[in-house]
Amino acid sequence: MQTTPDFPDLLRLIDERSTAFRAAVAAAPDLDAQVPTCPEWTLFDLVRHLGEGRRAWAATVAAGPTATSKAVPQGAPPVPRERAAQVAWLAASTEQLLDALRESGPDRGCWTWWGTSQSPQNCGAVARHQLYEIALHTYDAQLTIGAPQSLPQEVALDGVDEFLSTCVATTVAWPHAPATVDYHATEGRSWRLRLSAEGAQAARLPAPGAASASASGAEPGTPDASARGTAHELLMTMYGRLPVDVPALDGDRRVFDRLVAWEPE
Repeated sequence: MQTTPDFPDLLRLIDERSTAFRAAVAAAPDLDAQVPTCPEWTLFDLVRHLGEGRRAWAATVAAGPTATSKAVPQGAPPVPRERAAQVAWLAASTEQLLDALRESGPDRGCWTWWGTSQSPQNCGAVARHQLYEIALHTYDAQLTIGAPQSLPQEVALDGVDEFLSTCVATTVAWPHAPATVDYHATEGRSWRLRLSAEGAQAARLPAPGAASASASGAEPGTPDASARGTAHELLMTMYGRLPVDVPALDGDRRVFDRLVAWEPE
């Protein structure tokens, strides 16, 4: 049975991906280099975004379940320009987030922006999404210095699951004809996304190419479209880091194009 990483594993992976991000920053010949996957940002901008964002989420977690918006950390130092100080500032940002999550535990409520998704509004879900924000921007930083690395398998596989359940799943109506989309990771996991007037709902399938119903509620039948690739390829395509057709696509390509353009409000 597929399960999400345990809370201690999420914290461990946040630390590991953050360490990889800092290594890329430390190795960069020029912090003013443009980030290919975020062309409006330099590497310095990416550093600032990641560090300030983790401090803000640390403050949001610490604010507890009564918070009604993302917190603004008070008295946070600006990102330094000197390289060693900058790497230390990034490490402190990560530690603030990890400390707040350790203090809260996974089950305490927390403000999140994904209220209409399938993910809970608690600190465990925040830790899970923070992992993928950090992992994604680590890839961005590595790409900027010419040394991109595929995400670790455990990160990429759960990242696909988390993206579908948090960033895609919604109760906002799908504005096109109902459709089903399957995603198959070559590592042996599959998911189905159902799109309809009731919104978007994601479910795990028992195996790549499976057509029978699963205990998670996936519907049987042939999907309107499907994508097959490594979990890294699927996730990077979902986040717009790779072209949508990097995975092998089958079925109605228009469904993928509409998914990319869809911005439920």
